[in-house]
Amino acid sequence: MAEGLVLVTGGVRSGKSGHAESLLADEPATTYVAAGPAYDDADWHQRIARHRERRPDTWTTVETSDLATALAEATGPVLIDCLGTWLDAILAEAGLWEAPMPEVEELVTARTTGVVATLRAATSPVVIVTNEVGLGVVPEHRSGRLFRDLLGTVNQRVASVCDEVHLVVAGRVLRL
Repeated sequence: MAEGLVLVTGGVRSGKSGHAESLLADEPATTYVAAGPAYDDADWHQRIARHRERRPDTWTTVETSDLATALAEATGPVLIDCLGTWLDAILAEAGLWEAPMPEVEELVTARTTGVVATLRAATSPVVIVTNEVGLGVVPEHRSGRLFRDLLGTVNQRVASVCDEVHLVVAGRVLRL
């Protein structure tokens, strides 16, 4: 069972979402926040549907890119999945994939500051899932570097307020 704030990180298909769900498995009134894209992404919706099938029926699913509001409105434990899709949604909503870097950094910093403030105020357990970009292959083009650098910064800021960080590699968990 999770207590406080827990950041679960790992590579794609590492088992991090399953691990995060197991941390709150005994919490019947959990809010699952699918921090998703601002555009219609069939793969993302299928992924959320698969996750919904394996979660308890008593969990509530909220699909949004407004993490601060979702956290503030939750009345019990929260699982946020995932900061990578949240960042993608921010960039897509604002049309920033091709914007000058300072504008992108300012927007992401402002949105992350709001999430971090809401996390600090949380009174119930919160588990946050993210991709560990430091271990992943990132395409060597502007948008790949932009995403890696921004998500790395978001991960560091969120981890700084968490009580625990769990790294999941090939389904194995290392508590940091």
